[in-house]
Amino acid sequence: MNRQENLRRLEQKAPYDLIIIGGGATGCGTALDAASRGLKVALVEQNDFAEGTSSRSTKLVHGGVRYLEKAVRKLDRTQFDLVREGLHERALLLHNARHLARRLELITPLYSWHEIPYIFSGLKLYDLLAGSRRLGHSRLLSRSETLRRLPGINARGLKAGVLYYDGQFHDARLALALALSAESLGAAICNHLKVTGFLNQDGQISGVIAKDRFTAQALKLKARGVINATGPFCDQLRGLDDPQAKPLLTTSSGIHIVLDKAHFPASAGLMIPQTDDGRVLFALPWENQVLIGTTDEPAQLSEHPCPLEKEIDYLLHHLANYLAKPLTRQDIKAAWSGLRPLVSDPDAADTAELVREHLIQTSASGLVTICGGKWTTYRKMAEDCLDHALRTFPLAADHRECRTKNLAILGAFDYSDDLTRQLENDFAVAGDIADYLCRNYGDQAPKILQCSDQDARQRLHPEHPVLNAEILYSIHCEHAQRAIDVLARRTPLALIDQRAAVQSSEKVISIMAKELNWSEQRCTEERQICISRLRKAL
Repeated sequence: MNRQENLRRLEQKAPYDLIIIGGGATGCGTALDAASRGLKVALVEQNDFAEGTSSRSTKLVHGGVRYLEKAVRKLDRTQFDLVREGLHERALLLHNARHLARRLELITPLYSWHEIPYIFSGLKLYDLLAGSRRLGHSRLLSRSETLRRLPGINARGLKAGVLYYDGQFHDARLALALALSAESLGAAICNHLKVTGFLNQDGQISGVIAKDRFTAQALKLKARGVINATGPFCDQLRGLDDPQAKPLLTTSSGIHIVLDKAHFPASAGLMIPQTDDGRVLFALPWENQVLIGTTDEPAQLSEHPCPLEKEIDYLLHHLANYLAKPLTRQDIKAAWSGLRPLVSDPDAADTAELVREHLIQTSASGLVTICGGKWTTYRKMAEDCLDHALRTFPLAADHRECRTKNLAILGAFDYSDDLTRQLENDFAVAGDIADYLCRNYGDQAPKILQCSDQDARQRLHPEHPVLNAEILYSIHCEHAQRAIDVLARRTPLALIDQRAAVQSSEKVISIMAKELNWSEQRCTEERQICISRLRKAL
């Protein structure tokens, strides 16, 4: 289905039960929940699905060890409940998206004896809160075992380590899989479609006015209810409804950097429990690289925030205390920044102190806003939002109860651990390519290879397992509209190796131009956008 056909379908299906604005974790999750209950749903996003915060996380599915520490120190029941809820949702996510999410070993190296009982008891409590859903038993590691499991770690002064377990996932692919799963259940989804205003009837919102970011074509879409799930931009959208609306959010920036795996060739992740200013940092294996993050600084709203020099320095400075080999700026293969939407608390000393609990609010004109939260709890946020919408709007759902607790998303239906070997045997592809395709597409991976000629099965870049065929699949099956959509979200290339992404950009543009009949002017525009985003770290 081409762009114009999708826009026509979007208009023709109106009026909707619900229009959901925002194609990140919360919006895509809410669209899937609504569609699974039998509601007529439209999901619209001003940029690409997961282009903002939802593709810029630390890639962890977790209850939150930092929240647990605060819960114990301050006897804070809210923080305790957040951890318990996060651990419950962690188990559901790892089951429902088992191709995109998996168990991850994490190790905290300890350099002073008094830290050992404190850290170990805290992580055993983390296990206890997870109950039967725990991913493994935390245990104390000797100095020698810590060094064996974390090659490249600074050995000077090391006393011991603590091993514990959390989950890891591919955030951009998960958001897209949620949107596509909603589409498979009848939802209409459209990216690069910006809501510019609301339709009103008798003082109540009755739909949205949206503009296509490519043609400036305006669409009017009617609905019984509208949900604002735009993450850091929710206050901006609330302002379109009510210019006097008081802000609900504070935003902070979190940056990540990516290094070659040679700097930290461990299969386990490294968790630094406390920096000089009380933050938690991670060094994690991801896509055969090392992902380092994250910072937490107050930030201004921006569609494409850039990592600040001081934030990069912050990560390099603190990581230097834990790695044996010194790091320089030249070791960084990629860097990106994301904005966190934090529910406002005027009494918080800084953004690191804000509780990432979600909030649902309905305006006088009927706009439902859901904000806050974190990736791990996206499903519960969506459930709460839909339950609220059913109480607020005159909706006749086929199912009043939530159905997503055990709903496998696209890619997980027929996924098995044997799929990698099957791809190697059936399509004669290299092992790293087969593994990569299975981890990113699940049971949809064979489709990428079935219709591919020999050239399409070639690597997009010689140093990475991304294939030319993925560009075609992204266009025809995954709503990719821009070259950067492919390089940064359909594939992880721009997030792990920005130099390789720049070198591959012309090939991506060439294939997309042919498939989508782009003009030379459009190709020039795509080159400018792509290179600009990559050089500014997305």
